Amino acid sequence: MTIDFSHFTPLSSLGGGLLIGLAAIMLIHFCGRIAGISGIVAGMLTKKTRTEGWRMAFLAGLIGSPLLFSLFFPLPEINVQTSWPMIIVAGLLVGIGSRLGSGCTSGHGVCGLSRFSKRSLAATLTFMGVGVVTATLIGFWLG
Repeated sequence: MTIDFSHFTPLSSLGGGLLIGLAAIMLIHFCGRIAGISGIVAGMLTKKTRTEGWRMAFLAGLIGSPLLFSLFFPLPEINVQTSWPMIIVAGLLVGIGSRLGSGCTSGHGVCGLSRFSKRSLAATLTFMGVGVVTATLIGFWLG
């Protein structure tokens, strides 16, 4: 494994992490809600919670932030080297996994761990462990 240090961005990565933490703090403080993306999106798909404005505002900010950023700075180049069917299958697997795990990495890893949730610790360790094993096996199989 090699690390591309020419694209290593510790300051902007730290800034992004701080902004994610700030957004999570503001959402729980002002709305009493966890900043778990899968739960926010799932709530948009149900009749009971669809009209909650904070969900729409959070998702608008999530989508609009890169657009606003691009007005002042160039966006990094994204090079996806797989097919659309594989992307769709991967997205469905992530959605199913977050549903089975009662949340996603943002809900458990960012918000749950900061609240010392044992369930979130177990979920985050599982996410990370399976991710490491999967990346290792795929790297082994693909050479």
